[in-house]
Amino acid sequence: MLVIGLTGNIGSGKSTVGRYLESLGAIVIDADQVAREVVQPGTPALVEIARVFGPGVLDSKGALDRKKMGSIVFTNPKAREKLNEITHPRIVEAIENEKLKLYNLPGSRDRLLVIDAPLLIEVGLHKGVDEIWAVKVDDQKQVERLIERDGLSDEEARARIAAQMPQAEKLKYARRVIDNSGSPEETRRQVDRHLADLKKEHFQETD
Repeated sequence: MLVIGLTGNIGSGKSTVGRYLESLGAIVIDADQVAREVVQPGTPALVEIARVFGPGVLDSKGALDRKKMGSIVFTNPKAREKLNEITHPRIVEAIENEKLKLYNLPGSRDRLLVIDAPLLIEVGLHKGVDEIWAVKVDDQKQVERLIERDGLSDEEARARIAAQMPQAEKLKYARRVIDNSGSPEETRRQVDRHLADLKKEHFQETD
């Protein structure tokens, strides 16, 4: 099983690329979905979050109030670091366990596994992939997408972007880069081209 680490900063359109790869037959582990699962009500992570940050970060049903949590951690680096200490090890463990299950499935050797993770590099998941694909977007479009998608102010959007590894730094790790600043069709063409190159290189290496 060939493993791609797909990454990109918030608002880059990384998840769109991940869904397209899935439509083409890849198995995709969505780290954002895993992150939501590890803080479900009753989980050790959520219990610890409530203890550290107070019950005010929970909604009326006892679930994590993600908007309230975001307003705390994106304006306070120390709070963000503490939250990461609670959640990141659990997210990585869950992804590694899922990878192991997939490796053991019949016919998995010929499948492509994509780990779709915005913090792929930051949490060390990039060490367990065969190559990294990074999705990039121009700065202004990134801000506009966050404002439209999440209902943020310009200031809030820029604070979330600033909280992540700079895009230019992330691109240094990438074997292949997808520029998602243009149309969806242009993005899909880039993905198709990268997939064709990947298969060609992989088959050459295994002949």
